Amino acid sequence: MVAYYVAGQELGASELRSELGRELPSYMVPSYFVQLEQMPLSPNGKIDRKALPAPEGSLQSGADYIPPRTWVEVKLAQIWQDVLGLAQVGVKENFFEIGGHSLRATTLASKIHKELNKPLPLRSIFEAPTIEQLAAVLEGLDQVVYASIPVTEERSFYPLSSAQKRLYVLHQFDPSDVNYNMPS
Repeated sequence: MVAYYVAGQELGASELRSELGRELPSYMVPSYFVQLEQMPLSPNGKIDRKALPAPEGSLQSGADYIPPRTWVEVKLAQIWQDVLGLAQVGVKENFFEIGGHSLRATTLASKIHKELNKPLPLRSIFEAPTIEQLAAVLEGLDQVVYASIPVTEERSFYPLSSAQKRLYVLHQFDPSDVNYNMPS
């Protein structure tokens, strides 16, 4: 969620986030803040949402950029940039404050396992939401080789599973039955 705001002075995202956090539940606090000189208005005086600038490039996460210091932090920063679609991620930035959510956290855990051979429980990302904290968690984990599902070779037919065989037999009993038909 992005918050667009107009203020007479420069306000930091961390200051805005903490103020909003006192009044709103955490899931309603915006992840990004974009300060504008003035809100774009339509001819009838309402906010012109289509004229609002794209949040990329003007986002404030609230944390000062601190570059990765160890090889684990460097690798994690690369993975985060890939998952979040960002150009730069500091080690103190919170995953959920810079665009992460539960689905991206799942992708992050999978990529970490694939690239670092460390199976990371999803809960660890919620408990250690910065690269710095996550690197410390990863140091304590054992390496487990990532096993991907192999792609099967091209064939003219494939063996049926037991569920597929069952559907075939049921269809033979009554070909006009549409109980298992899902048209959309």
